[in-house]
Amino acid sequence: VLVESLLVFVVVLAVHGVVWDRFSWCALALALQAFYVQFKWDRLLQLGGAVFQFRGAANSGLLPSSMVIPLLGIMMKERCRAAGIVYFERFGIVVASTGMLLALFLSVLAVGITKPVPTNTCILTGIAGSIIIYTMKHSLAVSEVIEVLEVLLIFVYLSMILLYLLPRCFTPGEALLVLGGVSFVLNQLIKRSLNVIEGRGDPVDFFLLVAVVGVVLLGLFFTVLFTFMDSGTWISSMFFHMMTAVLGLGVIMPWLYRLIQRNPLFWLLQFLFQTQTRLYLLLYWSFLAASACGVVFYQNAKRSSGSKKHQASTITRKYFHFIVVATYVPGLIYDRQLLYVAAVLCLAVFIFLEYIRYFRIKPFGQTLRHLLSLFLDERDSGPLILTHIYLLLGMSLPVWLFPRPCAPKGTLSGAGALVPYSGVLAVGVGDTIASVFGSTMGEIKWPGTKKTFEGTMTAIFAQIIAVALILIFDSSVNLNSSYAWILASVSLVSLLEAYTTQIDNLLLPLYLQIMLMA
Repeated sequence: VLVESLLVFVVVLAVHGVVWDRFSWCALALALQAFYVQFKWDRLLQLGGAVFQFRGAANSGLLPSSMVIPLLGIMMKERCRAAGIVYFERFGIVVASTGMLLALFLSVLAVGITKPVPTNTCILTGIAGSIIIYTMKHSLAVSEVIEVLEVLLIFVYLSMILLYLLPRCFTPGEALLVLGGVSFVLNQLIKRSLNVIEGRGDPVDFFLLVAVVGVVLLGLFFTVLFTFMDSGTWISSMFFHMMTAVLGLGVIMPWLYRLIQRNPLFWLLQFLFQTQTRLYLLLYWSFLAASACGVVFYQNAKRSSGSKKHQASTITRKYFHFIVVATYVPGLIYDRQLLYVAAVLCLAVFIFLEYIRYFRIKPFGQTLRHLLSLFLDERDSGPLILTHIYLLLGMSLPVWLFPRPCAPKGTLSGAGALVPYSGVLAVGVGDTIASVFGSTMGEIKWPGTKKTFEGTMTAIFAQIIAVALILIFDSSVNLNSSYAWILASVSLVSLLEAYTTQIDNLLLPLYLQIMLMA
């Protein structure tokens, strides 16, 4: 935990060494109090005194998770200020302020339920909160303050509902990232729906907002519904499919139509088949999807013919990382907008299939349970299987969060040009190579972890080779001699992978994106 915290502090100081303003004091104060409060959370988790059941075999992860959203907002603000885009500069300030307030709320919650009350930590949290609120008072307009408070309110209610319904699925830090992100997306969708201006806004962005909110609301609806009826019967399954169609065609489609001012299905078909390159990419991705399904069926066939206790090895699970890299790299090089939309569709499909598995919806629910149980690891300790969804999110978030309006000609200069590749580098290459080489050839373990020195070093080396290949094949990337910063960024994130107990598929790409944007 101490080494993980040290690495996070190094990232925070490195970012604010490049960008120093009034929010830097807030970020440092937030990091310092989160460092102390996470030990309170860890103690609560060990003693079973936390309000909800969190994921075991991991620390709270409060410090690394608390800094992600604020640092992303600060870097977005700086990039858009440099580009002269005032609207998105203000948006970055709202993102940073929201992230700080959500993290502060989680800290206050931990301090409040700790007995006896930790006086020193309370004082530190109070000082950090005062600095953050004072800065927000002098930085945000009244409407922006209201927006931040709206996200906080959504986050509180969403946390109470989902953490109760989904025990052992998240650590406190993961809950902050996932539920904070969903809360922000929901608030943005409501805000934009109430202020629709024809012709303003990219339909691609609206598609992401509606898809994320739609699948979350769908899950909440069926969770409430199936508390009153058995979800495993044919009648319940027929009702599930019927209500999905009703909610999709009767709520989500009209909502999207209001935002983009055209038929969503026609727009999507026109978008997907607009050019010949897109058609080739879709065929190629379909082949890779079939290959991934083939791996699942083959591994399950081996289990059927072998031992009952057969579980997929680490190397077998990393096959999917290689497939995902092969999926994302051509999309990033040839058509990033298509990759953006395809990733949204894939996320919606993954979550929908998880609903079918979780609720045992006929005819595929039980089959999915059997097929996916082979690939479970210690992080899937709750009722949901989330690792494959986290892998997709880790690869997609750098593409979705890339500040396109603030990037001249669709790309940032220097190391920022690699921002969309953050998921590919951190998860697809670094995490995969570290796991494969560490588990097969690693002998020297990092103190206090199961990760090896050899795995981390080969991960750094592999990511440097990947950057060189990106320079060769993607003509839009121009690093402008920022090689030392890239090496430092990759090394820090690789060390973080060795020491963090959080979901690395989700955390590592975001930290690499922050470093590259700086």
